[in-house]
Amino acid sequence: MDNLEKRALAYHEADGVPGKISVVPTKPCRTADDLALAYTPGVAKPVLKIEEDPENAYKYTAKGNLVAVISNGTAILGLGDRGALASKPVMEGKGVLFKRFADIDVFDIEIDEKDPEKVIDIVAAIAPTFGGINLEDIKGPECFRIEKALIERCPIPVFHDDQHGTAIIATAGLMNAAEITGRNLKETKVVVNGAGAAGISCARMFLMAGVRKENLIMLDSHGVIYEGREGLTPEKAEFAVATDKRTLAEAVAGADVFMGLSVKGVLTGDMLRTMADDPIVFAMANPDPEITYGDAMAARSDVIMATGRSDYPNQINNVLGFPFIFRGALDVRASRITENMKMAAAKALSALAKESVPVEVKRAYGGRDFSFGREYIVPKPFDPRVIEYEAVAVAKAAVSDGVARFPISDWDAYRESLRKRMEHYWK
Repeated sequence: MDNLEKRALAYHEADGVPGKISVVPTKPCRTADDLALAYTPGVAKPVLKIEEDPENAYKYTAKGNLVAVISNGTAILGLGDRGALASKPVMEGKGVLFKRFADIDVFDIEIDEKDPEKVIDIVAAIAPTFGGINLEDIKGPECFRIEKALIERCPIPVFHDDQHGTAIIATAGLMNAAEITGRNLKETKVVVNGAGAAGISCARMFLMAGVRKENLIMLDSHGVIYEGREGLTPEKAEFAVATDKRTLAEAVAGADVFMGLSVKGVLTGDMLRTMADDPIVFAMANPDPEITYGDAMAARSDVIMATGRSDYPNQINNVLGFPFIFRGALDVRASRITENMKMAAAKALSALAKESVPVEVKRAYGGRDFSFGREYIVPKPFDPRVIEYEAVAVAKAAVSDGVARFPISDWDAYRESLRKRMEHYWK
């Protein structure tokens, strides 16, 4: 047993309390009168009010601050299909992050079902409990079908974080890296290696950010996705381009950006040396990236390098996305999360990275200082300003898109309420 395994297992069973989350009541229940109000007969009163108007559920229950984190365990982190029960530590972990970074409560739900149609029916049936649904660790291509169907069937935000989380943070990083290197995204040549849920979503967001489709080459485990290639899923066919390139080595030659969402070691130093000046490399395979930070820097001193790891600069961490996206969506009672809301989140993170870094961030990272540049293209998760930048931007986009059932008009007051809500987490 290595040191990390020993520490991680001890963490999960510490103090004789297995796991990482619990349910805590928000109202007193110390007297007979409290009990009569919390349960029978008093509880009948809000029941009738909710029957009269379902929106009253947001007034009398925890629905408005409650997210379901749901998985069937078919694509757990980098571990693959390990079953629904084995996904529970990850789903509990998501619950910790929702609460710690955005004060959102979570029920984690592990569904022992692989049939996508049955998963859809199960999740849709329990949706009334929640203000939002975060899908997690569901393998592709089923995840596309499941998310799409649930967005259509559920009147609350449904968000598959494996698809969109990495895409939102990476898009923020791409916009900033392009600015640092003097690139226009319309002229930027991008290679996306990996055509799973995250790869497809990253490619879509890159196009929204300004990259031209003809300048984006996507690869799966069989090589370049090109026009005329047989056996492509609809999601992969969306990115088929006219090219005679067939391998990763051919695709990255002269490219400005490598976006890796695949497997360790596929990008070699020799390949990196063939890329354009000031190459931008996002090597997101976890825990071992497509090229290590050390190998990338040894191959090209001018590279801007990002990974999913916390021990290298420019960590592309989903925790910068989902808690704050749901915070903004819940606070305006959004019916769904739109493409504009996702892009608003990316732009908010891009803007925050250019601001001076507060002392709380330096303290969380051992006294290190950070400033916008090649080794700091996205904010750090422990920046207390992320919530006010990102949640406000998401909520504004929801109002603008007409999906907010409870629109906010005083944005300064909302921003201040977020600061106060999170104050005790930062003390």
